[in-house]
Amino acid sequence: VPDERLDRIAGLAKSAQIVPAQIEFVDIAGLVRGASKGEGLGNKFLSHIREVDAIAQVLRCFEDENVTHVEGSIDPLRDAETIAVELMLVDLESLERRADGISKKAKSGEAEAKADMKVIEPILAALREGKPARNVQFSPEDAKRAKMLQLLTSKPVLYICNVEEESAATGNSQSARVAELAKKEGAACVVISAKVESEVAQLEDPNERQEFLEALGLKETGLSRVIKATYDLLGLITFLTAGPKESRAWTVRRGAKGPEAAGTIHTDFERGFICAETIAYDDYVGLGGELAARNAGKMRQEGRDYTVKDGDVMLFRFNV
Repeated sequence: VPDERLDRIAGLAKSAQIVPAQIEFVDIAGLVRGASKGEGLGNKFLSHIREVDAIAQVLRCFEDENVTHVEGSIDPLRDAETIAVELMLVDLESLERRADGISKKAKSGEAEAKADMKVIEPILAALREGKPARNVQFSPEDAKRAKMLQLLTSKPVLYICNVEEESAATGNSQSARVAELAKKEGAACVVISAKVESEVAQLEDPNERQEFLEALGLKETGLSRVIKATYDLLGLITFLTAGPKESRAWTVRRGAKGPEAAGTIHTDFERGFICAETIAYDDYVGLGGELAARNAGKMRQEGRDYTVKDGDVMLFRFNV
């Protein structure tokens, strides 16, 4: 995960090593109409999707007669609908199958089965109306139960509009249609040009890379924008650790408390959490590092109830 903040704190801490945060994207072959019935990669494709936290759909939003399209024409909304319908059909089939057995147990008075049916029934109703499971609103407790169903359409969606090089900075009429769809669905949307990304990847000099992007009206690569959009979509933030050995970025969910952040480094840190010595990123950089921030009274000792902020520079005290 590219993060300028990490490079800056590493410079101030004179770190021997820089370790960025990691996010994994799984490239799954394109889904075709009929995948829910075994067309194309069929069930193999669908089992790959079950493993992920979110679905990033790369939608073709450019015309090029030299690049064929499986449907014979360019229509990103149709392509998005194809994916949505196939995933809903799979969810509907698997949930109906499970609901039969759970319903019988619920009728016989089993409390757990009754609680399951309370979330299954509204999801089934939505799927039968052609709406994804993520559209159904639940209380926090029921939302946890719904998540355990592992439905494909409950996963958040990011639409990635692949446009021609000239439209990389502004998007085009096709990507505008996708942005409208994303807004309506509460999904995320990013415009990139795969052609530009391919050319940027071949430039090793950071200055050359930046000049190339700026010539196209871009501040950063499409990949960086996709990663940022994914973090927002999944409710993730980054906190940092810095020292002479290494500076490292860590990923934690938005709203996480100090002990949970400590646990991303090591379970012992969470188990024996005492406190987190915390400096806001702006203070760390503005004052010139940890010692200066500490001397200026900008290092805070935060306890178990502290909510971690994006960019916090943290040192954990623990005892096991």
